[in-house]
Amino acid sequence: MTQTPVVLVTGAARRVGAEIARTLHGAGAIVAIHYRSSAAEAERLAAEMNAARPDEGGESAASFAADLLDINALPRLVDSVVARFGRLDALVNNASSFFATKVGAVDTAAWDDLVGSNLKAPLFLSQAAAPHLERSGGCIVNITDIHAERPLKGYPLYCAAKAGLLGLSRALALELGPRVRVNAVAPGPIEWPQNDHDFPPDMRAAIIEHTLLKRVGSPTDIARTVKFLVFDAPYITGQVINVDGGRTTQL
Repeated sequence: MTQTPVVLVTGAARRVGAEIARTLHGAGAIVAIHYRSSAAEAERLAAEMNAARPDEGGESAASFAADLLDINALPRLVDSVVARFGRLDALVNNASSFFATKVGAVDTAAWDDLVGSNLKAPLFLSQAAAPHLERSGGCIVNITDIHAERPLKGYPLYCAAKAGLLGLSRALALELGPRVRVNAVAPGPIEWPQNDHDFPPDMRAAIIEHTLLKRVGSPTDIARTVKFLVFDAPYITGQVINVDGGRTTQL
């Protein structure tokens, strides 16, 4: 990339998304921080980045609000980023809903949320971003899950949605090449949120024991992989990289 790249990261106000945004910014990117409801966190992150590196015009990051389940809002989100920074070089579809669904009790609200955030929104946002990415010779990185290919019991709808995103990643690589690269990153066991009651300590210990590295991963592990795909992988497209400590070898 000959110019300072502009990267839009969805769900970037907290946790893995925020670490992806920080890592890309640290590598020299201008970062568009998308959020839905975490306005304070997003604005704080943008201020942190601008204090660390004010580019020409005074900012190297900015926050953008959008409800990704509102399909009509997605072209507006892309247009806002391009209007602010003049271009778009990469899209990281990170935003995701995650919760259990019991077969026999799946309803349309769960469908709309899980499939909407994990598959529908990435498709329509990628579609809106594609013309800009074609002009810049850019890329898309989708955050999937190792359970897209190896389902997690109790989460059938989430797994199906992530499987769809994995298939979409490969299909978009076919559709958007040669100008746009499309890849996916599939996290395994990454540090659980403190308030995550779905995975009690004994379950977490069992999951870690089934990794080859016998430890949990961190958001930084995901962020560094995204950075590699954005900055250092010009001949890689249509691929998925599992960042899971080797867990998939034992599933």
